[in-house]
Amino acid sequence: MKKSLILAALVLISSGCFAQKNPLVKKAKSYAMAETPDFTAARASIKEAIEAEPTAETYYWAGMIGYQELTNENYNQYMGKGVDQARAGAAVEESYAYWLKADELAMIPTVDKKGREVVDQKTRNNITKKMLEYYKNQELVKYGIYLNDQKDYAGAFNAFKLHVAIPDLPMMQNEKLQKEMPRDTTYIQYKYYAAIFAVQSEMHEEAIALLEELKDGEYEAVSVNQFLYQEYATLKDTAKFVATLQNAVVRFPKEPWFLQNLINYYIFSGQEQVAVDYLAQAIEREPNVAQYHHIKGNLDENLGNYEEALKDFDEALRCDPNLADAMAGKGRVYYNQAVKLNEEAALISDNKAYKKALEDMNEVFRQSLPFFEKAHEMAPEDRTYMQVLKGLYYRFHMEDKYNEISEKLSNL
Repeated sequence: MKKSLILAALVLISSGCFAQKNPLVKKAKSYAMAETPDFTAARASIKEAIEAEPTAETYYWAGMIGYQELTNENYNQYMGKGVDQARAGAAVEESYAYWLKADELAMIPTVDKKGREVVDQKTRNNITKKMLEYYKNQELVKYGIYLNDQKDYAGAFNAFKLHVAIPDLPMMQNEKLQKEMPRDTTYIQYKYYAAIFAVQSEMHEEAIALLEELKDGEYEAVSVNQFLYQEYATLKDTAKFVATLQNAVVRFPKEPWFLQNLINYYIFSGQEQVAVDYLAQAIEREPNVAQYHHIKGNLDENLGNYEEALKDFDEALRCDPNLADAMAGKGRVYYNQAVKLNEEAALISDNKAYKKALEDMNEVFRQSLPFFEKAHEMAPEDRTYMQVLKGLYYRFHMEDKYNEISEKLSNL
């Protein structure tokens, strides 16, 4: 914009002010339009004007004080003096609030000279023009970016929220205006940023409201649903975060994050069979992920599905031959069965039957030994494997190996 056009705009704003009947409004505008504007004095005068005559037109001109301050800041930037973004942004938010109140009052019917009920459409039209200007020039977006740079995430959220709200304002609901404010990718992007700022500000309800609006869209769809899950989890809304994960598992079959979190929820909530069922889905989609097989092996073992657990651990080792936990898992299946046999043997009163039960128990313990030895080879610093081996070596009177593993443990 040329300098002459900016000055012309300033003159146009000034020329309309003297038609104002309220002298306090006229005084406020004279402060704002002075060669050296005094916006503090202008605001003091407009506050008195509102108290004296709280009409739609008065509130409209109250908003024009902030608008004029923004215009001055933009002019300073044009002249190479730089812009005070904090001042400019605050002025935009102030005028926005005044214009919302002005529109509310403008819609209250009054009776004209002919006895008809009418609304103040003239003031309303003036407001919509200014709101459209703010929207197109992205004044609130500029302010939000500035506040984000200052790490004022709550302020940045509010600025972006106000920007994306403009197309939905009642005053903006006509076909011509809507065509000038399409809900395009940029609009969705700004709504997403507002949601992220809400998350950063721990404004959970506000974040959820925006993320719910965005969750079925295409823009940053994965991260939107991840944030939504995390917000519900923070609020301990189990039903909502589980539903979010379940929907995302179906929608994003190639994103294991959702399935993994859903499986973890079922594991830690004691619903192990449901977790196994979801793991089966995960394995069907990604059969070569060793951890899926390993976790399923642990769950099958907990459920008493020992043969299935051994198959799971074998599959985990097929995918990752160096997965020590899977090797130890095979040993644990035998070891825990032996522990159970030991408990059952203690209940046998017949001496012959008791000795046979102990032999069977020791045979199962012996089956676990090579798996723990192999796991120890794979992960020689793992204390858990060494503790189990120490107990097994003691049980089977393997003195040399017992001393060796004991020394390793003491040196850790």
